[in-house]
Amino acid sequence: MNVALVTGSSRGIGAACAAALARTGYKVCINCIERIDLAEKLADMLISEGHKAICHQADVADPAAVKEMVEHIERQFGPVDLLVNNAGIAIPQQFQDIQPETWKRIFDVNLGGCYNTIQAVLPHMLHEHAGCIINMSSIWGQHGASCETAYASTKHAIIGLSRSLAAELAPSGIRVNCIAPGVIDTDMVQVLGQETLDMLSREQIPLGRLGRAEEIADTVLYLANAGYTTGQVIGVDGGFII
Repeated sequence: MNVALVTGSSRGIGAACAAALARTGYKVCINCIERIDLAEKLADMLISEGHKAICHQADVADPAAVKEMVEHIERQFGPVDLLVNNAGIAIPQQFQDIQPETWKRIFDVNLGGCYNTIQAVLPHMLHEHAGCIINMSSIWGQHGASCETAYASTKHAIIGLSRSLAAELAPSGIRVNCIAPGVIDTDMVQVLGQETLDMLSREQIPLGRLGRAEEIADTVLYLANAGYTTGQVIGVDGGFII
């Protein structure tokens, strides 16, 4: 049975990914920074269904906390075979209003978190000559977005990280891919307001609706098993970017 770490997985896309992986046989670590109550509730539900799941509260921007989390997973389940870097924050602001500490925090979590988790799990993957890393980008990392400069910048950087690391690690049997979700019906997008979400669905999303977290989880399951796929950025966006 393989071992998966899904960061930022107490709710939304991360929770859907963790649940889908557990239900297909992975031993899953549900990571969060704040809502440990939701993470524990999800773990309890999966365990009640007969699956393997644990929780670990850690800030992915903190290398020491990430190292401790990975060591906890190894003690409970064994080394991580599948890493899903989903943790991320967005603080919509006009560029001129972004304070240096806000800019740094968004980069530390969204991009630095990927660096920290990959560094923590990579030694085992290199030793085994196998492994799978899936990084969450965004359509805003491909398209850009007004008042989301910091967030979009990190998500664009994640695409570069994923493609470069895929080329570097492919000879070692490790696959690295990236998912670029569109406007997914989660708590994160509610900050846009219902009027804006309705407009996006009506005018900018050809399929005419918001995406579901489970549809991102389906793509994670595909990439986890797609042994000849690496270095790809897969858009799951209802046709937003064509």
